[in-house]
Amino acid sequence: MTGVEASGAPLHVAGPEGPWEEVCDRFESVGRAVVHTTWGEWLTAALLDPELRGLLGRDRPRYRQGPAAAGRLAFAVSRVVMKHTAAAVLHTAPAALDIAYLPGGQPTLRGFGGELWLSLAHTEELIVVAVSRSGPVGVDAEAVTRRVSFEALHGQVCTPQEAELLAALPEDRRAARFLRLWTLKEAYTKALGQGMRRGFATVGFRWGGDGRAVLADDSPAARAWSFTTCLVRDRYLVSEACRDTGRDTGRGGGRGAGHVAGQVEDRLRDDPGPLARTGLPPAQTVRS
Repeated sequence: MTGVEASGAPLHVAGPEGPWEEVCDRFESVGRAVVHTTWGEWLTAALLDPELRGLLGRDRPRYRQGPAAAGRLAFAVSRVVMKHTAAAVLHTAPAALDIAYLPGGQPTLRGFGGELWLSLAHTEELIVVAVSRSGPVGVDAEAVTRRVSFEALHGQVCTPQEAELLAALPEDRRAARFLRLWTLKEAYTKALGQGMRRGFATVGFRWGGDGRAVLADDSPAARAWSFTTCLVRDRYLVSEACRDTGRDTGRGGGRGAGHVAGQVEDRLRDDPGPLARTGLPPAQTVRS
């Protein structure tokens, strides 16, 4: 498959103190990085930060107007994490950065248009931030315990070809693949700056021989996109979509998305079992 190099599994950042060195190394190596954390891990440090007002910046009115306390706190922490991540790879102070939003809701840094792309996802306690200098990036996250009805929603989410392939799978495999497809499409449309405004059924994916997701469209423009899905904290699917604006996609092959022990989708069953553990194992790349 022709494509771009995968950014690897998301990196855990436990708080404002980092560790950021690995994030910066990843960013320098492949041009982008994805980090994950929980809003609880950052909450105390964020709320006690004397620069919180400045860190929230233009988001502060939205933060203050949130109807629920938990929602306001998660909103504030997610923006603080995003600023710290961007600041780490730019080697600057978080308070020096100003987040704005494109018409589709995609976050961006004022003054860095076309130089640094951002994406943010959060679900339950999880926060995921992606930064890229190689091209637009999008991330999405869903808990593996979420049950999305294939029967009710496949017409809105799947192309006819995808729906046919999913319908032929056993029910548990179908649920796992459908959730993975959902996160891939949301990550991709976020990277496009369209988010939920673009119907998921208008975007087609197929599965490469190595189990990786690729766009069904085989045009040179489509081959500039790379996709990775990882299992984080043994509980969340995190999908990343990234387009490399500087690579000639008409030749060469992309490096693999990483090695995986076994078929991770087999673990995403109606009964999550070990997926609900509270430990923090390394993220695993889903390729099956």
